[in-house]
Amino acid sequence: MERFGKSFTQQEPISEAGITRAVEVLRSGRLHRYNVDPGETGSVAALERAFADYIGQPYCLAVTSGGQAMQIALRAAGIGPGDRVLTNAFTLAPVPGAIALVGAVPVLVETTDQLRPDLADLESKAYGAGAKALLLSNMRGHLPDMAAVTAICARHDLILIEDCAHTMGATWKGRSSGTFGLAGCFSTQTYKHMNSGEGGLLVASDAGFMARATMLSGSYMMYARHGAGPADADFDSAKYQMPNGSARMDAVRAAILLDQIASMPDRIKRWNALYQAAAVGFATIPGVTLPRRPQEEGFVGSSIQFLVGPDWTPGRCRAFIAACAARGVELKWFGAAAPHGFTSRFDHWRFAPQAPLPRTSAVLARLFDMRLPLTFTPADCTLIAQIIAEETAHATEAA
Repeated sequence: MERFGKSFTQQEPISEAGITRAVEVLRSGRLHRYNVDPGETGSVAALERAFADYIGQPYCLAVTSGGQAMQIALRAAGIGPGDRVLTNAFTLAPVPGAIALVGAVPVLVETTDQLRPDLADLESKAYGAGAKALLLSNMRGHLPDMAAVTAICARHDLILIEDCAHTMGATWKGRSSGTFGLAGCFSTQTYKHMNSGEGGLLVASDAGFMARATMLSGSYMMYARHGAGPADADFDSAKYQMPNGSARMDAVRAAILLDQIASMPDRIKRWNALYQAAAVGFATIPGVTLPRRPQEEGFVGSSIQFLVGPDWTPGRCRAFIAACAARGVELKWFGAAAPHGFTSRFDHWRFAPQAPLPRTSAVLARLFDMRLPLTFTPADCTLIAQIIAEETAHATEAA
């Protein structure tokens, strides 16, 4: 049987321009974002300006991680101890973790088999849970109906903060993900759409909010050295009220990221070609379904998800994963009883209140997930789909 030989975690190399810029920073010794000469624009400030322009927001703040971007956004929005914050039940642990880390209480919303939040459950919990905010996680790049989400938030006076770790460059009806609420939070961790190892970007259009966020990130009184920050007058209150969280992005990471913004359109096109090749192959597999991609959604296909039938038992799922792995295909399964690697599910997060989520549980029990790094080709994705088809047939025969 044919075996796939490439790594699912191998990213493309950093560009020569990015390497050159990073080496220049290292040779200068000035790695701290505020260590710049008078009138000089450092690489972090340049990154903030470039990313704000790319997303279409006036303000951008560069921080140490996507998780820090979410925590800072929540705190700058006035979320604190005891406040209830809605978020998806299908997401990764740093999302409810950000809520818990500001002392708030995560309230988890059911997920549909399209891997989007159940909007009826969202509305019900917005009304019944006394929630103050929605931290919307666009998990694995699946955008919900953003008009419906913003309408629910308006009806229930919810602050909307978007977790866009998987939707950098994505759009809904042509509007950039991360621009629908008070703030958009992005990640530049290695497996996201821009790669600096770790890193985060926070965008907004509200000057007061961004002034508070900037102080929380650890700007001291250096806020004028930001590339896409509010005016000095907007800091008059924030500089006395916000604690310093020391979550600043350093100049090396910003230097690595700068030219990745310009190459995003090309990389999105390539990701979507990989996704399409895999999706065409998956469409021929009996019993396997893919989440629907709405016409309004401009997605970034950096990963692909599929669901098997409800008759698949945990033992069958585990055997399927092992068989695919033996042929070089690395899958993640959200139905495992214990967290594994980066993958966990809502009932593993003991820091959040536990409540039955039957619809989400039924979906996660049969949900598989696979990265599509840009080191793959469409032909690779065709082969991967063939291997998955063969192993799905073997699993069905063995059941």
